[in-house]
Amino acid sequence: MSLYKITKKNVRACLETHCTLDTTSFQTRPRREYNMSAEQAVFERHEKKYILSHSQYQLLRSVLKEHMEEDEFGLYSICSLYYDTDDYELIRHCNNKPVYKEKLRLRSYGVPNQDQIVYIELKKKYQGITYKRRMPLSFREAWRYLNHGIKPETKGQILNEIDWFIHRNSIKPVILLCYDRIALFGKENNEFRITFDFNIRWRDDNLNMSKGSYGTPLIEKGSILMEVKTPGALPYWFSAILSELKMYPNSFSKYGNVYQNYLLEREVLRNVK
Repeated sequence: MSLYKITKKNVRACLETHCTLDTTSFQTRPRREYNMSAEQAVFERHEKKYILSHSQYQLLRSVLKEHMEEDEFGLYSICSLYYDTDDYELIRHCNNKPVYKEKLRLRSYGVPNQDQIVYIELKKKYQGITYKRRMPLSFREAWRYLNHGIKPETKGQILNEIDWFIHRNSIKPVILLCYDRIALFGKENNEFRITFDFNIRWRDDNLNMSKGSYGTPLIEKGSILMEVKTPGALPYWFSAILSELKMYPNSFSKYGNVYQNYLLEREVLRNVK
């Protein structure tokens, strides 16, 4: 099925078949012990993003204490390796804000060693709802599979969908994004989550995640990306806080921002030559 010929009927059928809400997937859990079958998750949720100044962040955190708790990990690092075609077809399509879009990435918590569990994630968005398939593998297995076509022993529907995506698109690793994150969850509803991303950085060389989380800063120093994640509508109390503090959502994609502000110019110059 071509990326540009997916109909609403086909998209809805695909999502309804596989995207069942797994509420346990949103709960915090230790990252040192893994149940491979339990970690094969499908997420379905609404996501909104906000760019905050440091003073806005501090003010919001003080107000949120009544309603939300910081998860057990505190401040931790995330590395996400994005895959795309030679001419960045996937992110160009995403940046055009279509009804349906999808991305593939490899995510680690911290800089991984060969045996650490990482996650291959197929992220889809349809009519404002984000659907994410997540497959845990050792970094060694994931790297061999995504970059050398050596399939892991693990089987399942999620891997089948990832495999289909890989064979439908001629992809390769193109961008490594790293950042430091603090995550909060609701005291009354732990499916309602807010994350704050600091020191967002990227690189498009030396893309092996095990080589470190260094990179070029993506957004202005002191700015913080807030992501609000919920399976349904925002809680009334949180909407009231955003209104009171005059905080408004921003259409911000980390990878999309890298492409638009850095890679696009390079592509234009290359085509001119």
